[in-house]
Amino acid sequence: MEYRRKRQSATQSLRVSLFVSFVCLVFHLGDADARLHRTRSVSTGETVENYNKYYNYVELTRRLQSYAEKYSHIANLSSIGQSVQGRDLWVMRITRDPLVDSPGKPRFKYVGNMHGDETVSRQVLVYLVEYLLTKYDQEPRIAELVNTTDIYIMPSMNPDGFEVSKEGDCIGHTGGRNNAKNMDLNRSFPDQYNGETEKLQNSDSIPEVMAVIRWMHNKKFVLSGNLHGGTVVASYPFDDSASHEQQGHYSQSADDSLFRYLALVYSKNHPVMKTGQPNCPNSPEETFKDGITNGAQWYDVSGGMQDYNYIYGNCLEITMELSCCKYPLATELDKEWELNKESLLAYMEKVHIGVCGYVKDNVSGSALTNVSIVVAGIRHNLTTGDYGDYYRLLLPGAYNITAVATGYTPLTINNVQVLEGKATKLNFTLEPLAIEPNLASNISLTTPFTPSTTAPPHVSTSINTPEPTPTQVVPSVGSQSTSSQLPPQPLPIQPQEFRHHNYADMELFLRKYSSEFPSIAHLYSIGRSVEGRELYVMVISDKPTVHEHGEPEFKYVGNMHGNEVVGRELLLNLIEYLCLNYGTDREVTELINNTRIHIMPSMNPDGYEVASEGDVRGYRGRNNSNNYDLNRNFPDQFATIKDSRQPETVAVMNWLKSNPFVLSANLHGGSLVVNYPFDDDKEGKTKYSKSPDDKVFQQLARTYSQENPLMHSGHPCVKLYPSEYFADGITNGASWYNVAGGMQDWNYLNTNCFEVTIELGCVKYPWAKDLPNYWEQNRQSLLQFIHQVHRGIKGTVSDIRDGVGIPNATIHVQDIDHNITTALTGDYWRLLVPGTYSITASAHGYKPVRTYATVSKNGAEVVDFRLTRVHSDLNGQSPSGPKPTQNPSEEEFENLIKDLSLGQGLEELVRSTDTENSFRFRGYKELSAFLRGLTLNFPKITFLHSLGRSVEFRTIWALEISNNPGDAEPSEPKVRFVAGIHGNAPVGTELLLEFAAFLCINYGKNTAITRLINETRIMIVPSINPDGREQAVEKQCTSTQGFTNAYGKDLDTDFIVPLFLGNASQRVVEPQPETRTMMDMILDNGYTLSVALDGGSLVATYPYDKPVQSVANEGTLKYLASVYANNHPKMHLGDTGCSTNGQTSNIPDGVMRAAERQSHMGSMKDFSMDFGYCPEITVYTGCCVFPPADQLATLWAENKKPLLSMLVEVHKGVRGVVRDKSGKPIVGAIIILNGGVRVFTTEGGYFHALLAPGNHNIEAVADGYQQQRQEVVVSSYEAASSIVIEFDMDNSIFGLPREFVVASAAASMTALMVTACIIWCVCAAKSNHQKDGFHRLRQHRDDYDDEIRLTSMGSKKSLLAHEFQDESESDEETLYANKI
Repeated sequence: MEYRRKRQSATQSLRVSLFVSFVCLVFHLGDADARLHRTRSVSTGETVENYNKYYNYVELTRRLQSYAEKYSHIANLSSIGQSVQGRDLWVMRITRDPLVDSPGKPRFKYVGNMHGDETVSRQVLVYLVEYLLTKYDQEPRIAELVNTTDIYIMPSMNPDGFEVSKEGDCIGHTGGRNNAKNMDLNRSFPDQYNGETEKLQNSDSIPEVMAVIRWMHNKKFVLSGNLHGGTVVASYPFDDSASHEQQGHYSQSADDSLFRYLALVYSKNHPVMKTGQPNCPNSPEETFKDGITNGAQWYDVSGGMQDYNYIYGNCLEITMELSCCKYPLATELDKEWELNKESLLAYMEKVHIGVCGYVKDNVSGSALTNVSIVVAGIRHNLTTGDYGDYYRLLLPGAYNITAVATGYTPLTINNVQVLEGKATKLNFTLEPLAIEPNLASNISLTTPFTPSTTAPPHVSTSINTPEPTPTQVVPSVGSQSTSSQLPPQPLPIQPQEFRHHNYADMELFLRKYSSEFPSIAHLYSIGRSVEGRELYVMVISDKPTVHEHGEPEFKYVGNMHGNEVVGRELLLNLIEYLCLNYGTDREVTELINNTRIHIMPSMNPDGYEVASEGDVRGYRGRNNSNNYDLNRNFPDQFATIKDSRQPETVAVMNWLKSNPFVLSANLHGGSLVVNYPFDDDKEGKTKYSKSPDDKVFQQLARTYSQENPLMHSGHPCVKLYPSEYFADGITNGASWYNVAGGMQDWNYLNTNCFEVTIELGCVKYPWAKDLPNYWEQNRQSLLQFIHQVHRGIKGTVSDIRDGVGIPNATIHVQDIDHNITTALTGDYWRLLVPGTYSITASAHGYKPVRTYATVSKNGAEVVDFRLTRVHSDLNGQSPSGPKPTQNPSEEEFENLIKDLSLGQGLEELVRSTDTENSFRFRGYKELSAFLRGLTLNFPKITFLHSLGRSVEFRTIWALEISNNPGDAEPSEPKVRFVAGIHGNAPVGTELLLEFAAFLCINYGKNTAITRLINETRIMIVPSINPDGREQAVEKQCTSTQGFTNAYGKDLDTDFIVPLFLGNASQRVVEPQPETRTMMDMILDNGYTLSVALDGGSLVATYPYDKPVQSVANEGTLKYLASVYANNHPKMHLGDTGCSTNGQTSNIPDGVMRAAERQSHMGSMKDFSMDFGYCPEITVYTGCCVFPPADQLATLWAENKKPLLSMLVEVHKGVRGVVRDKSGKPIVGAIIILNGGVRVFTTEGGYFHALLAPGNHNIEAVADGYQQQRQEVVVSSYEAASSIVIEFDMDNSIFGLPREFVVASAAASMTALMVTACIIWCVCAAKSNHQKDGFHRLRQHRDDYDDEIRLTSMGSKKSLLAHEFQDESESDEETLYANKI
């Protein structure tokens, strides 16, 4: 029995142990899984304002100062004065560039806490400051508001009163309403009805009021809100009346409808105010319809601030009462902020309605200040500011608006359409009166009212208000009488002299008009002719030196054939006509104000100089000095132009690529007709060659011919060409005769510009006496043709997130196979004939948008597009993953990259950073000395590395330029500039030495250069092959002497896979020492971009040099090469002009794959790609490998901008950091770009990869972690998209998901334990039955002994072996029975 008890006990213990183990395992697995899920659900919180505390003066000051310091790029804190007790009256200015006063942004202000015990406004305005600053980078609405508005917020006008007020005082029993001199500040302003001048005479008692008056007149605010407390309503002027009835008297201002609208804007966005039932405990019966009220109708207030703003300033102000309780408990602040937030924002946005613009002097072009802007029918004027700018808030409608200034002829613009939304732009240019007496004696006008911008009586001169003009004359408000009272419109002034201008005469003429009319005329040169004459262009516009967003660019080109001179003289006449009539002739003024007109009188000044007056149909002077016909010299769509591109042609092509021209005409002579594209066809035959915009071109051509009766007749040159006839005076070019290489077709096919060719007369070089007739015949045609630039559709394509214009977006018109692209700020113009069109706008990285537009006969239809980024929400956030934090310094740098990538940013940087230089070719010793000199003179930003030695033991130098040279900064991109791999091509060496000097000299002097160096690690290797350089000979354009190193090896074929990277059998010989040096450099450093300079051609090449069928990431590589080529004045034109090297003369965009130029193995760029994981482009800087030293200055000028563009480009693409969930950076993670090209994360987990503009897939892989994927959008003008990739631990076991394995293991273990239990139970049951049999057999000990003996004697079966058998009879049982 003891044995059985022990066995049973052991069995039970085993059962318990197994059960406990199973339970523990299940709990353990579940706990692990729970921990895994907990890790994933970790989130971070964000500290925000609690809205449950009032700030006293010290706390308010500290908080505002903190905001100003943290957000200095958009916020500036200043004090406009002090209170009675010496507390500063703080004002937070919020706008982009808050330290700069610039026109174009209307000024807005909020003033709070005027009554010290009305405290909600004080806190709400602090919250508003915080909201604008913190949401600037997050919400497009806030960014647009801050960028376009000059916002001023004064939380407390009465800080003294606040300090003595008591929280919880809803009625104001405890004091604090008035200032420390017990003056009610909202009863202390001069009043229009009472003339209470003593208020200002007692200015010592109201320093707060005096400070606000000075501030108001200094800033010329446009719109304002004065925030109070005691009820919930928006009150608008006037606050009192002449009768001063206590209440119930509606005192209407001249802008009553506008004020009601503004008050409703605030009220309708306030959940309580809009009901009109504030239900204030102290006045429960008080209601306000729609939540607004006229101030005087509510109750009469004399000396209020809102009326003063309107009457004595340019500012419209309303008063907002925010809460029934004046000083509620702080626990109510959160609710009050939520109630008022949207109202505060919506009201601010209304500063942009109505009309706005500038007023200028017609003669000097200078801004006119204090000009009265008079709106007919509204007896309230305002005046222009320091920049001649004005902002007149108006409701939608049509208005007659007049600008009036002493000493100038008033100018009225009738029927000005004001639409909902943004303000209508309306500029005035005023003509000075010929004599000085006052305006009233010169113009018989009545004065129905005095301008309301007069300063208040007896205001101290320290207020700095504008001097009033009490005798100012204002035109009658009646639209019928206004026009009759103005002086009669003078006839346009015609050109005074008609003569032929040789080059010197033409140059003086152009300089004269540019000097006399600087406000509208600007002279510049686009290049030089073969003989060095300037190719002058006069641009005429109200802002002639810049492209204005939304203003189309137009051009006229004359004298392309030197002996066809009528166009040259007509364009000089046109310049004179436009300049003399600007400001007096309406047509001319409107054209100049709304168009940027470029006029090139002579494209072929050399040919003109040899042509002869009286030439009817000759050829002398037709071609340029190299005897090339310039109108056969442009690349052609059908024919190959084999002639070398001429300097005049190259200059014009660059000019067209640099300006967003919309419409153009090329003026010729020899017939009288307007010729439109195409000029040739595929077969080269004379037949109609229709362009996709054939209807547009026909309309343009007819516009010109219809104004010239002789041309329009169609029989222009009966005596010379009697059979020639042109219906309506127009013709398709190829239908007339076939011309390959013409300028008008190149304009249309390669730019946005539509150009026609105008033949101006049958005689090519007429006598001077006939020139007046040509002017009369063509004057109106020239003007009408310019008007056509304003036909079709126009608009802006912008990013829906922030409203920033998108450059190079495509505008497609359905069924017209010709797209145009947006300019650098996103504006576009598309010429179309009247009709309804389906228009689609698209851009890299954005979802296309389609709309319909109907084009009328008059004016352009405005069609704006707002595009959404692909795979981004409206806030531009990535679909998954955390966003990296950004500080103001980073944002400032991103803006710099954008500025340098758009417009003339990079060009301006080049122009502003000229350095003195003396170019010559340097040998090895002088090169070494020069590099050492840079490190000695600029030790803080340079470090000279010795990379290795050449065969002849010359050091291969690398100059590092950075703000921390020698220190690893993995977060910064690294760019490598190398040259001299072929010693016979030392131009690249000299360019890099000059580039290094240029960067060092401008560091600390030029902001852009300084910032680029601070944010980039630049490595410059000027000479890879110094031995070969020592053997090369100057002025040998094709010599191979010095091409190889001292062992005769072309180093650019020596970059074979090294022994330690591949199989030893792959390398028969060791690499050259120069090669080994560069290999080590490429392998040991994580470069983002490499640029190699070579010679012998004019092209930029990209990997690979080896013959490959396809190139991974080819789009990006080609794009990088094109960036360099596009910034080079010649390379992007695709004409190498290298006749001696067998180079293809026509290379599209000056870019090609390296293998297409000369395929070979073992190149440095291929090694950099395959083993350095760094894209490298090779730039061939010129046809001559070793030109004369005097050409270096020109070569530097050509390559300076492209080299700088590489410093900008290296900051684009995509960058980021890879880390795990704990924030630990992961080094060596693989970043796979678009499924092909790979880069690796460096120290700190950083990576940076350059990518072409567009959408890209990013995959991140690291051992032990789950693979991560993201999609990014790369822009051509924005700094690198910054992303954070966070890895989860690899959640797989044996390649299967961890959750599946855990669940499967748990299920398997459960099944196993259940099976074991079942087996145990069955066996236990059988064992019990068998044991009952043993009891019967073993009733006597003798029987048991017999059993043992049988067992020991080798019984057939052991009895114990049958322990689990049933009770059926067996041989042994029969035996036992017999024994019994």
